[in-house]
Amino acid sequence: MENTVPRTVEEVFNDFKGRRAGLIKALTTDVEKFYQSCDPEKENLCLYGLPNETWEVNLPVEEVPPELPEPALGINFARDGMQEKDWLSLVAVHSDSWLLSVAFYFGARFGFGKSERKRLFQMTNDLPTVFEVVTGAAKQARDAAHNNSSKSKSSGKPRQPDPQPKEVKVSPPKMEDESGEEEEEEEEEEQGATLCGACGDNYATDEFWICCDICERWFHGKCVKITPAKAEHIKQYKCPSCSSKRARV
Repeated sequence: MENTVPRTVEEVFNDFKGRRAGLIKALTTDVEKFYQSCDPEKENLCLYGLPNETWEVNLPVEEVPPELPEPALGINFARDGMQEKDWLSLVAVHSDSWLLSVAFYFGARFGFGKSERKRLFQMTNDLPTVFEVVTGAAKQARDAAHNNSSKSKSSGKPRQPDPQPKEVKVSPPKMEDESGEEEEEEEEEEQGATLCGACGDNYATDEFWICCDICERWFHGKCVKITPAKAEHIKQYKCPSCSSKRARV
């Protein structure tokens, strides 16, 4: 995909910075164009950051395994089922994960040792994440650090941005009726949170969910465009990701 393959820590870091800049541009200054590019009616789409600080929304590569790690698949399916800011934040989180996977893929490919991997991580970690930039957390952290240092230089640590709200543990989706008894509710809480495989949100009892018979992940019906009526006629449901994998083989 690229003409020059990065081989040193500095080259990998420059590749990381270029891709990161492209992703940030897609999710901030070019957000309208990016939003329109992610049509839920299209097939599984991915957001790619390129080393020249540009971005593109495209289908995943056909090679299996791919030349480079692939970004999150099917980001367009969740676009209309979430608030725009939540959807952009979700894409940003997946973009951060992809950036690190590409950088350390190069590190593994060209035999980076322990010290080189540590230096690469420190260089990437010194930059705000895509998520922090998109949500404004990076600016809040800088402002807080500036305010704290102005008040007291001896205070040491700058104030960190507020942590993201913790997920509330709930029961996984169930097809049978819930009795609503207190003992059952306590058991359900112990089972942990079930998250939608498309948008990452928690299970809610007032929403229709469907489970993939291949990977056994749960999805909001609205995120994968399956209604309760349509689900009744599906003998074996395959999520967009599993459908795509099966199609490539």
